[in-house]
Amino acid sequence: MRTVIFDLDGTLMDTSGDLIAAANACFRDLGHGDLLRPETDKAIAHRGARAMLRAGLGRVEIEDEDLVDRQYQPLLDHYGEAICVHSTFYPGAIEVADTLRARGIRVGIATNKPEWLADKLLRAVGLREHFGPLVGADTLETRKPDPLHFWEAVDRAGGDRLQAVLVGDTETDRETARRADAPSILVAFGPEGRGIERLSPDALLEHFDDLPDLFDGLMLRNGARRVS
Repeated sequence: MRTVIFDLDGTLMDTSGDLIAAANACFRDLGHGDLLRPETDKAIAHRGARAMLRAGLGRVEIEDEDLVDRQYQPLLDHYGEAICVHSTFYPGAIEVADTLRARGIRVGIATNKPEWLADKLLRAVGLREHFGPLVGADTLETRKPDPLHFWEAVDRAGGDRLQAVLVGDTETDRETARRADAPSILVAFGPEGRGIERLSPDALLEHFDDLPDLFDGLMLRNGARRVS
């Protein structure tokens, strides 16, 4: 079965506001006040908890990986306590899953967010089952960009690994698709905007309304490439 696997943060949802709030809670606990800004640090937020901790601490001239490690779980705890205050779906994200399924296309999620947090977020908005199976950072012993993470999501969705694409917003997503020998679609509405073109994805997605036809075109191209 043909399959679309989505990243979550920065792809389906803008979760940066709640992620940054959690990081700033850690910085306040350390006596530094708010070190990240929701208006300007979205890209950092969608690179993950440790990236936010390193970036914020760097702004007060602290480079301490042990401190980053010690603050990782407190950040997740803060985030879990207020996981869906500011987070929103990108336009068309919810509807596109229905459109894809109507075309006989399977869907799923592969995210480097811990599975329990991704599950909690989707349940908070009442859409846990809407996007199919979920593979998180701790579901397996590996995570993106290891292609096993992507393939696990495809397998759980009941899809064909040779007819699957990854939709994401970061270099990690692009590299995951490359290692899996799968087409990559990167979104132009994420934190980096059209600047994501620098990663040379197989396709650039301007709006989720365009995804079904974009996917069909990539499958035709990919099928021709494999035959040749």
